[in-house]
Amino acid sequence: MSNYNFQMVNGKIVTPKGIIEDGAVTVEDGVITYVGSTAGIPQEAAGLDTLDAAGKYILPGFINVHVHGGMLEDFSKPSKAGIDAITKMHASQGTTTMLATTMTMPKQVLDGVLSEVNSYMQDDMPYAQLGGVHLEGPFISPKWPGAQNPAHIVPPNKEWIEQWEEQYPGLIKQVTFAPEREGSHELIRFLRKKGIAAAAGHTDATYEDIMSAQAVGLNHSVHMFNAMTPLHHRKPGTAGAILSTPAISAEIIADGIHVHKAAIKLLASVKTDHNLLLITDAMSAAGLGNGDYMLGDLPVVVKDNVCTLKESEGTLAGSTLTMIRGFRYLVQEVGLSIERASEAASGNPAKLLRMDHVTGSIETGKQADLLLVDNDLELQEVWIKGRQFQK
Repeated sequence: MSNYNFQMVNGKIVTPKGIIEDGAVTVEDGVITYVGSTAGIPQEAAGLDTLDAAGKYILPGFINVHVHGGMLEDFSKPSKAGIDAITKMHASQGTTTMLATTMTMPKQVLDGVLSEVNSYMQDDMPYAQLGGVHLEGPFISPKWPGAQNPAHIVPPNKEWIEQWEEQYPGLIKQVTFAPEREGSHELIRFLRKKGIAAAAGHTDATYEDIMSAQAVGLNHSVHMFNAMTPLHHRKPGTAGAILSTPAISAEIIADGIHVHKAAIKLLASVKTDHNLLLITDAMSAAGLGNGDYMLGDLPVVVKDNVCTLKESEGTLAGSTLTMIRGFRYLVQEVGLSIERASEAASGNPAKLLRMDHVTGSIETGKQADLLLVDNDLELQEVWIKGRQFQK
């Protein structure tokens, strides 16, 4: 099949309006030109290369807003070859767009990350597309560092973000911080003014802290239930505030390790308004096996897909999850419909990043970021901007 111009027929197309049975998608110059019944394909598309998708699902490509690396490479220490390795591996698992996610690091290190990622994005990106940068830290709580290095934690600093935004307009798409810390409200206001997701994470915030931050623009939360004050019936904490506030969207690591499936069911039952996002939080070990790895500048041990800090046994340190595995977990273990899981993996991240006019769903006029999966939800094929990914 040629790249950029083709049609898939007889498939089950997962769209924002539901599944189209015996459906067809046509793509020309990397853009979706028709979505509908196979019988209704426009006559002018008759000459396109054809793939019979009978018995399979056609999904929008996955968008991962929280991913640190893979294949021994880490976005906190980026190079062109390293970013190629990360984006290639995740593309092979269904990710078509992703955010280069950093760790809590010194400012000079983050300066270098932003410069390298910005440079990478100026050229044609051959694999999963970088949509920008997610800064996870360094403005987090020293009480909830998780697998972040406490030595590099600093209070929220709006001036740093202002400087980076001026130097690299639009590059930063999400910033994770502890909203209870002094200076956070000024930071939130600036982020939202620039269209950047303001995300609570690694936080000791009370319920009242989160609600106060939401009032000035806090709109997102990272890896729900992990590294935050938990839900208690008299002290709802960060978790309770997020669960009860539709205006704050929530990420979930759906691997059966970070969060019990019952807690994910609870989250999904309240996050029903385009505000549930599947993420991987994948680290440099993603795509590989057991062994010793690094997450930022901290050593990590991986055993049976469980990543923990080497010097703090039991502290989870990212994951080796891929988006297709997380998608399957949401459907097969949590019990979400394929449509809901697709929304969490594609449509909702696109909305958060304000990219939903370009990608995130199968609609005419959008770029052809498409996946073909079988009835067992095993990934068969990937197209990125109409270009078939070659594994």
